[in-house]
Amino acid sequence: MNKPEINNKNFKLRLFIATLLRKFRIFKFKMIGYDLTYSTIIEGTVRLDKLYPEGVHIGENTLVAGGAQILSHDHCKRVGNNQPYLVDTYIGKRCFIAVNAIILPGVNIGDEVIVGAGSVVTKNVASNSIVAGNPAKVIREGIKMNDFAALENWSAEKGWKQ
Repeated sequence: MNKPEINNKNFKLRLFIATLLRKFRIFKFKMIGYDLTYSTIIEGTVRLDKLYPEGVHIGENTLVAGGAQILSHDHCKRVGNNQPYLVDTYIGKRCFIAVNAIILPGVNIGDEVIVGAGSVVTKNVASNSIVAGNPAKVIREGIKMNDFAALENWSAEKGWKQ
């Protein structure tokens, strides 16, 4: 199987522009109150909770793909003077939150976790695991992720390494 050639000059320019836009996006989110690092990648169509931005915590080297939603308040649960219930939601380091995944308020996702596309995470997720489905369930444990939110213990040639 032949791999397509990449125009190195165009790729470097696109990468440079994308990096600038990503850094600006993270700066904007940090100014609003979200707890993110500059190594976090938040794609353009991600929806972060606007009611309680201080309750969204995303670790370094985590990638959140387009269409994902991360919530930190529950509108149906009321406290005090009929106010929405505000709760912190944590996503660890070196995670990958796939396209259109939904992370519900109050969930803690450990380090090095993959959340499958379209999954609805309703409960805490242990580190080094893959979850998928609605509601999300653990489908694999013992995974290793690198600083690019990519699997370390899997390859196209050999599959899963133990």
